[in-house]
Amino acid sequence: MEPSIFRPSLTAQDLANAVHTREVTAVDAVTATLERIGRVDPVLCAFAEVWEEAALQRAREVDARVTAGERPLLAGVPIGVKGRHGLRTAGPLIAAGCVPVGATAVPGSGTPWQTWGLGRYGRTVNPWRADRSPGGSSAGSAAAVAAGLVPLATGSDGAGSVRIPAAWCGIVGLKTTNGRLPSGDRTGLAAPGVLARCASDAEAYWRVMSGTPVEAGGAGTGAGRTASPPTAVWSPDLGFAEPDPEPVSLAHAAARRLADAGTVRLVRPAAPLRLEDPAPAWLALRSPGADVHMAERTRAVNNRRLAHLFRHADLLLTPTTPNAPHGHEGPGERYSTALTWAFNLSGHPAISIPAGFGADGCPVGLQIVAAHGREELLLAVARAVAGTVPTLDR
Repeated sequence: MEPSIFRPSLTAQDLANAVHTREVTAVDAVTATLERIGRVDPVLCAFAEVWEEAALQRAREVDARVTAGERPLLAGVPIGVKGRHGLRTAGPLIAAGCVPVGATAVPGSGTPWQTWGLGRYGRTVNPWRADRSPGGSSAGSAAAVAAGLVPLATGSDGAGSVRIPAAWCGIVGLKTTNGRLPSGDRTGLAAPGVLARCASDAEAYWRVMSGTPVEAGGAGTGAGRTASPPTAVWSPDLGFAEPDPEPVSLAHAAARRLADAGTVRLVRPAAPLRLEDPAPAWLALRSPGADVHMAERTRAVNNRRLAHLFRHADLLLTPTTPNAPHGHEGPGERYSTALTWAFNLSGHPAISIPAGFGADGCPVGLQIVAAHGREELLLAVARAVAGTVPTLDR
């Protein structure tokens, strides 16, 4: 029987603490992870590559560091990295003791829409319903975390590519402030991010990647926490989108739960937030020879309106997606990015947390957006949501 320390719902920090105390070794943890991947991934298709030998070698190196008296923050934590080139940005995580076990699935080349992944066994499926998309483009990372293959996986978010799969797989997905962490995206629209089952693990990722100090035991320094609940504005559509009723209802109920718990204080603005639809601007910035001046005009208008909102409130709450997870045939004419890519254009940090399940049995998310550089506030609010999100028992 698998020891309880290796149960799929274990948090990254709990596992690291077990490695620190030598209750288990990093090699033990990685071996159990590789076994689970071997058993589950032929159906899930979350990994494009699995690096068994390299992972075990890194785990042995982590154990040697612990034996020598080091306490890396994430010692022995197995992680997935987005895509075959994901190791390029994983250096700080490896230094903190993480062990990359493989490259997670991303959409195949030439894919006209980016809402699914291509793993080594085929198309990546949503862990909650195999006939539905897990979202994209961080598809494999989200599916691997939701199914308990790894507690953490990296992602990148150029239009919602961390937040959308987080919402559709029922986990936590953080997009950082554009420009705060290195990104190879020439347009500046993409920002690094992380997929996790609990906000405290997402916070550990953020502290490692940003170089934020941590207290003994892995707790945060307290920066970003507020004595009174932060104020939050609810918007179902950002003033331009046409979301389906069910994701709006579930996300609004999740926002109300945050307010009822005293985690946030909902406030009503003098006038509803009305952003310009970012779609034409985002597409222009991605298309050589397009009207970049139009894109910059849209960016300037939205930046002014968001700056006004964040002068009067700490947070903006919306549904993460306008729709439930679609099938593998594709989204049709519907952009699942409708409520996320505005914040790639503006650069604001945002997080998706689970909001509940639709009638189809699939999860949807609540998106929380903060002013530039306020990742810690987002994580503090998300951390107040009790416990770790459910992990599928596979």
